[in-house]
Amino acid sequence: MFRDGLMKGQRILITGGGTGLGKVMAEACLMLGAEVYIWGRRGGVVEETAKELMDAHPTSGGRLVGMACDIRVPEAIHDAMDQVWADGGALTGLVNNAAGNFISRTEDLSPRGFDAIANIVFRGSFFVTLDAGKRWLAEGKHASVVSILTTWVWHGGPFTVPSAMSKAGLNVMTQSLAVEWGNRGVRFNAIAPGPFPTEGAWARLNPGSTTASETKDPTIPLGRNGEMRELANLAVYLLDPGSAYVNGQTIAIDGGSHLAGGGGFNRLAAWGDKEWEAARESIKSANEADRAKRTV
Repeated sequence: MFRDGLMKGQRILITGGGTGLGKVMAEACLMLGAEVYIWGRRGGVVEETAKELMDAHPTSGGRLVGMACDIRVPEAIHDAMDQVWADGGALTGLVNNAAGNFISRTEDLSPRGFDAIANIVFRGSFFVTLDAGKRWLAEGKHASVVSILTTWVWHGGPFTVPSAMSKAGLNVMTQSLAVEWGNRGVRFNAIAPGPFPTEGAWARLNPGSTTASETKDPTIPLGRNGEMRELANLAVYLLDPGSAYVNGQTIAIDGGSHLAGGGGFNRLAAWGDKEWEAARESIKSANEADRAKRTV
């Protein structure tokens, strides 16, 4: 829906950009001529994604660089941001996309389980934003920050409490810094997606199901899950200077699901010990399969 070359001259960083929604947004920015950096804990994954997308779009005029960075470590963020700035100057946009999640009864959560989510979504996203933000403010640069949230920030997230708490924190960060830094040219917005099935996340949030089996959902007024290009279009709009008067907003893209009382895991309240044990085993299998891929 955008003209070719729209993002020429823009420099965008996307955390968690090697797979899923991050990869789709990276491809959209690349296709429109941007210089894009994708960060992920697994360097091999982001480097492979960068090569794949560059090979697929050789005439876009853009550039895609994959960089290993564990955003749970502030020092690693700072070092990686130094590399980005040294490679061409200030970023013009940041997408806080890196995340993790799984379903669990809250009483079954361990401190380690909570930290596995909060250290990425809450702390990691803040420290990435802060490191880039200090540079923008010091240099007097304008920039756009887009954080990927969920509709749980408005009505809570039973059985996904660490993620719901962390995403709610980013929602408040978006609102707060939109005011604090807006008059210095840095604006903040967020996207709250409904179901956009990706292989890794789907296995942890819907154990035992496949992305293909969930294409129709009667709880969503539009009757379907989201298409990746639809979320990418919204992200591009918010990153581009053409949306310069949009600031401090969290925009739902869920087919109207949260307005109809959907968009969460309330239905799991009916589960008993048997169902939760089966879910744990399914999530464990998904994690083991993911680890196996990393070693290949």
